[in-house]
Amino acid sequence: MNVGLLWLGIAVALGALEMLTTGLVLAMLAGGALVSMIAAFMGASVSFQIVIGLAVAIALLALVRPPMIRRLHAGPTLMTGAQALIGKRALVLEPLTHAAPGRVRIGGDVWTAQPFDEDDQIEAGIQVDVVSIKGATAYVLRIQQKES
Repeated sequence: MNVGLLWLGIAVALGALEMLTTGLVLAMLAGGALVSMIAAFMGASVSFQIVIGLAVAIALLALVRPPMIRRLHAGPTLMTGAQALIGKRALVLEPLTHAAPGRVRIGGDVWTAQPFDEDDQIEAGIQVDVVSIKGATAYVLRIQQKES
């Protein structure tokens, strides 16, 4: 049996097992086996095939795997729920003071709201930006004065 085909079989087996583990370790070892296969087809000795395969596998594990793992685990920063409302524009429906919360419309929803600035009083009809959400209360900052 040709040694190159044996290396190919090892690479395929490691690649198939990688699909079960998804740690990218076996994929890097499969890369080393593929390089050993190429060396075998070029007529290199079995000891050289083993050495070059191990060297490539170690290099892949040290240099290629860490950035791939970081990228796979980074994922998107998708904001959901109430946190997705931060930075949105809202319309004041009822006057807002720090002592007496009012209501704002954020998109299609009505929220209890208070001014982010404790000394601010915001009248109905004013456009505001949502700064934070704590519980069921939106804290907002005015962005324009109501025109008279």
